[in-house]
Amino acid sequence: MKKSLLWVAISIGFAACNSGKNEGKAELIAPTAEKIADTLTGNRIDNYYWMKLSDEQKNAVQKDEQTQKVINYLNAENDYLRAELRKTEGLQKKIYNEIIGRIKQTDESVPYKDNGYWYYTRYEEGQEYPIYCRKKGSLEAPEEILLNVNEMAKGHDYYSITGLSVSEDNTLLAYAEDSVSRRRYTVYVKDLRSGKLAETPVPNTEGYVAWANDNKTYFYTKKDSTTLRSRWIIRHKVGSAFTKDEIVSEEKDETFYTGIYKTKSKKFLIIGAGSTLTNHYQILDANSPDGKFKEFSPRERGLEYSIEHYSDKFYVVTNLDAQNFRLMETPDTKTAKANWKEKIAHRKDTLLQGIEIFKDYMVLSERAQANTLMRVIDQKTGKKHYLNFGEPAYTIYPSINLDFDTDLLRYGYTSLTTPNSTYDYNMKTQERKLLKQQEVIGGYNPDEYVTERQWATANDGTLIPMSIVYKKGMQKNGNNPTLIYGYGSYGASMDPTFSITRLSLLDRGFVYAIAHIRGGQEMGRQWYEDGKMFKKKNTFTDFINCAEFLIEEKITTPEKLFASGGSAGGLLMGAVVNMRPDLFKGVIAKVPFVDVITTMEDESIPLTTGEFDEWGNPENPESYMYMLDYSPYDQVKPQNYPNMLVTTGFHDSQVQYWEPAKWVAKLRELKTDNNKLLLRTNMETGHGGTTGRFKVYEELAQEFAFIVDLAGIKE
Repeated sequence: MKKSLLWVAISIGFAACNSGKNEGKAELIAPTAEKIADTLTGNRIDNYYWMKLSDEQKNAVQKDEQTQKVINYLNAENDYLRAELRKTEGLQKKIYNEIIGRIKQTDESVPYKDNGYWYYTRYEEGQEYPIYCRKKGSLEAPEEILLNVNEMAKGHDYYSITGLSVSEDNTLLAYAEDSVSRRRYTVYVKDLRSGKLAETPVPNTEGYVAWANDNKTYFYTKKDSTTLRSRWIIRHKVGSAFTKDEIVSEEKDETFYTGIYKTKSKKFLIIGAGSTLTNHYQILDANSPDGKFKEFSPRERGLEYSIEHYSDKFYVVTNLDAQNFRLMETPDTKTAKANWKEKIAHRKDTLLQGIEIFKDYMVLSERAQANTLMRVIDQKTGKKHYLNFGEPAYTIYPSINLDFDTDLLRYGYTSLTTPNSTYDYNMKTQERKLLKQQEVIGGYNPDEYVTERQWATANDGTLIPMSIVYKKGMQKNGNNPTLIYGYGSYGASMDPTFSITRLSLLDRGFVYAIAHIRGGQEMGRQWYEDGKMFKKKNTFTDFINCAEFLIEEKITTPEKLFASGGSAGGLLMGAVVNMRPDLFKGVIAKVPFVDVITTMEDESIPLTTGEFDEWGNPENPESYMYMLDYSPYDQVKPQNYPNMLVTTGFHDSQVQYWEPAKWVAKLRELKTDNNKLLLRTNMETGHGGTTGRFKVYEELAQEFAFIVDLAGIKE
């Protein structure tokens, strides 16, 4: 690649207009990024490649000239965004206050029991972060505060705690901290008896540890410092120097990631490694942490599976000769594939996603016709039954189920109209008990809203499911502002769930739709296969077909239709606005993956090598040309584009900030309209955005105000 001396020409300000109805007013001038031609592979010319900075440049105390130029450009874009949206500041504040006004500030999670303690998380009024607590023996016992994250987060613009894990003797707490938003976690161990840290923290980890049963050994996952790939499993003895830590496993294949966990039976420690198409496991008796891990079954490309231990065997959920997966079992002393025996056969119309094991019962998480399902099987009698819910579009999922010898299944349930609810279900009597439902402060009546499941027809005749919600009384007159959301990658299903934030749109007359497009797994494994690699364009055309359906059904019109997606869903937004910009009044593209070829060619970027089976390897000429043909950045052309708000985080480790920054610069250069094009860069955060229970809604309120204002709604 040609390296150029980097200069940025930034012009932002106000210029007087001297004619027409704007006479005497000021015109806001967007930032202009200098064009410096870099020649990339395939003789592609990238005029904005100079925006790319290394981590060292970004984090340096003394900024070099190039770094300062890029920061100045991003700050200028932020200034421009604030100036363009200044007229919506009142609306932003109103929406923000609506959102936080619905949140129960003093709140507490449903406690769950583990190893003699009840664990729960609570929030205090006006505080941004959780307080992690436990009580010994009963809920009437004195409270022990494990971590008060509000205290820990002081002085940090970004702060995240994850991976809380307590040793088997209940005396040591491992947890992980990220204060940069780069997903590089530092592991701490706290002595719960003294309240003090037990040893020196461990940096650059994945954030999760697995305790052995000796209460002094734990295993953690260390990342490659360049690519951030989880690469090594490390054994550590509490109190010993980390220089003495032993690498017990190294994942040398750059397309794989690795991690470690302990089985629910607490008998085995499991090292798992996975790529897009393949899984591989190693096991070790948790009572013998100094032993050597044993391979579960030889690695085999294309063989995907997960394992759960029960009694003297492992259950295996696998795609072995089963596209939608089937359930098999094998003795825990003979785990190789040759010993696997079928327990539940493959079903063409139902995807088996996972299992939950109890002493007397097994619970299957399944998926069919774009809905999640839960099936309970009596391990002794073989009798089985499904849980029923009665809504056309909903989401059900296993909650925290750490007790092994119990008849109670804890699960979560939600829909576009039903707030998040936690139930205990007696698998023996089939009775359910609502433990908690998310409270909406100020009142919420689900009967005032309607949820539907609709089906759009794709270009090839495939029916594409959509989940839709709106305020009761909506008229199909083509005059309803509508927001359609999509993702469609990695086999990730975008299930219909309740949102207190979405009420600010619904109560203003918006219709909200989720397009369950190919690339997810809402309709089974083939749904994913038909939206990746050389079928990736199905994802984009499916979304377009869903948007057209909303217009044809007179729910909305292009003048009132808005679209939103983030990360790989931001790629979706970029592809769609290149293909059919006329369909949308406005688009919100959050942390969008839009520079597909350049990113997939750079194996030093986090996530790249592990995604060759998702998008393609650009070293393959056929893959290169296919990706190039839809890559949003490469396909920007002179045409009208809808109003657009693009967001990114300066420290994003998954979609680097320069992708959306370059994309916006190129759009500004080539687009032929006068619609808004805005870039918001959070200079303190990464892929997940800001932290804090309430602070996070400031940015969301800005995004909502952006489309509400474009829809012509002033309040």
